[in-house]
Amino acid sequence: MKLLRILLPLLTFTLGALPHSADAASPIRTPAAGTPERKSIMDALRVPVQADLHQAVIFKVKDLRVTDEWAFLNGEPLRSDSSKVDYRKTRYQEQIDMGFFDHGISALLRKSQGQWQVVKYSIGHTDVIYDGWDREYGVPRSVLGLR
Repeated sequence: MKLLRILLPLLTFTLGALPHSADAASPIRTPAAGTPERKSIMDALRVPVQADLHQAVIFKVKDLRVTDEWAFLNGEPLRSDSSKVDYRKTRYQEQIDMGFFDHGISALLRKSQGQWQVVKYSIGHTDVIYDGWDREYGVPRSVLGLR
């Protein structure tokens, strides 16, 4: 019994320090610009974002974390000529007018049947909007850049 009291805390600490199985099975990588994988992620995200913003966009990527199953992007949507997005005719203009808008985008995608699908994205948030996406969608926190 005394041995169990000594070993149990040690065992608990050791198991808690192990990486999640999803993280261990698929290491996080950042596909280089111009690669087919990065292009397919950007193209999948572009569809709903262009519909939302009513204009053609590209993405200035600040952080891209990809596993075999998940992709997470932090960046900024830009017009196709790399200029700032014109938000005047979008649903975001009111937030801009009130001073509650950051021009960034955070997006979570999941690969299903070989295709990237947008799970969730947020434009203009002024906080860490994706803290909680791990619980809501099952994505490993490390993919989101969170501890």
